[in-house]
Amino acid sequence: METLLNIVIYLPLLGIPLILLIKNENSRKWIALLVTVITFLASLPLMFGFDIANSGTAQYLTEGGRLMESLDIKYLVGLDGLSLLLFMLTTFMGPIVILSSWNSVTKHLAGYLSMLLLLQTASLGVFASLDLMVFYVFFELSLIPMYFLIGIWGGAGRIQATVKFFIYTLVGSLIMLVGLIYLGYDAGATMGGGTAFTTDWRFLSSDIYTIGLVEQTYLFLAFALAFCIKVPLFPFHTWLPYAHTEAPTAGSVVLAAIMLKMGTYGLIRVCLPIFPNAFMEFAPWMATLAVIGIIYGALVAMVQKDVKKLVAYSSVSHLGFVVLGIFALNTVAVQGAIIQMINHGLSTGALFLIVGMIYDRRHTRMIKDFGGIAKKMPIFTVMFMIATLASIGLPGLNGFVGEFLILNGSFFSELYDNKVFAILATTGVILAAVYMLWMFQRVMFGPLTNPENEKLVDLNGREIGLLVPLVVFMFWIGIHPVNFTKYSEAQVTELIEASEAKSMAVLEEARNEDLPNWTARFYDVSESESQLASTK
Repeated sequence: METLLNIVIYLPLLGIPLILLIKNENSRKWIALLVTVITFLASLPLMFGFDIANSGTAQYLTEGGRLMESLDIKYLVGLDGLSLLLFMLTTFMGPIVILSSWNSVTKHLAGYLSMLLLLQTASLGVFASLDLMVFYVFFELSLIPMYFLIGIWGGAGRIQATVKFFIYTLVGSLIMLVGLIYLGYDAGATMGGGTAFTTDWRFLSSDIYTIGLVEQTYLFLAFALAFCIKVPLFPFHTWLPYAHTEAPTAGSVVLAAIMLKMGTYGLIRVCLPIFPNAFMEFAPWMATLAVIGIIYGALVAMVQKDVKKLVAYSSVSHLGFVVLGIFALNTVAVQGAIIQMINHGLSTGALFLIVGMIYDRRHTRMIKDFGGIAKKMPIFTVMFMIATLASIGLPGLNGFVGEFLILNGSFFSELYDNKVFAILATTGVILAAVYMLWMFQRVMFGPLTNPENEKLVDLNGREIGLLVPLVVFMFWIGIHPVNFTKYSEAQVTELIEASEAKSMAVLEEARNEDLPNWTARFYDVSESESQLASTK
């Protein structure tokens, strides 16, 4: 199984030389599709063989040798309860992404398909990495193919969108690299035994390694900034609507379904277990930004004239729920955040596919150019309606499960000690229903006044095949979510308990430290200990 995990991670790369060597365009598409299908099928045994009872322990572990004797940087990959579903979502979306642009992309097709395959390997590497330096390499590698996908195959404003996307994400990543280097040397000094530098997540997240309150604050801010830009969390969100709007359909789907989750995943994987005190102290501030993002994203989406930009702003709102759940720091809310990452990938990915399908037919995304097309495209209407209802959280569909768990857990969060966050976030659910249903009504119903819409034809077999698997999972998660939440529940509980215990140990050590005034004020030791005790 260890070998199989590595095969799944790197299998997409094997398709790149084949695509570049073969000159026939149709054969190139079939090779890319075949590679992604095999990758998905090969990943299924990893899920079926996963030991749920031991979800907190990394499974299918591959551990390579050190880069240097004194530098404990090694190839370390495995899957646990935090990463399994995101890893599987990445393999699942692979064939869908290839098929989504089967006929719409003709320029530099070999390069286009190669970038999609490279992006899949980078994404799989992010979710499987258990060494933070390896995680960082894959995290940065994912920027390169997305940069080219938007910059070469994007819309008219692709250059501005690409530059903004790259600058935002690169600045955050470089700041994280500085924090990672400091963390590695500090952990190496603690590990001892001739080790000068280590980025092994297993050691960094253990109770053996603790960081002082001052260092935690700066390191948390360095890592959280990079992850919040990736999410993106308000006010770091401004690159996302441009990137989504200008990206080709496949780029938008990958961005929404996979890449944005690297940010929320990083907050759970890195920030919580390694910087628990800072995580808890900053929780109300992060929750505030999340709620602002939920409401702001919904309000801006409501006034959009472009369907694709509306869906892009809805992502800002929906991912605000995920961040809110993560920083509630109880099992219910964090479980909701994890399943909502999957839900958003399915429903928003489907919406971007649907927008791409109608754009291929009409070469416009403006809401005013449509109206009444349900008469011409009944199958399209049904698919669009299901994705829309899933996005707004209708009970029985996947979006409801995640939002319910997040709002429930946030309402009773001891970290916030303020039910206002959950109450305000609930308005985002109401606003989502307003802007999504209003958009759906204007696009699909009413009189068929535009003569161009008379020529529209319904979905073909390929397009139906793209959407049906997504719809199946929307209903499956909505009706029986325990089939998916069971993979992470035990680890989430263990992680929260371990982080609280680690935080208490740091606070105990801080009693005897001469802390700077700002730190002493920010971390009220007696208050923090009381707060942690109340969560037990």
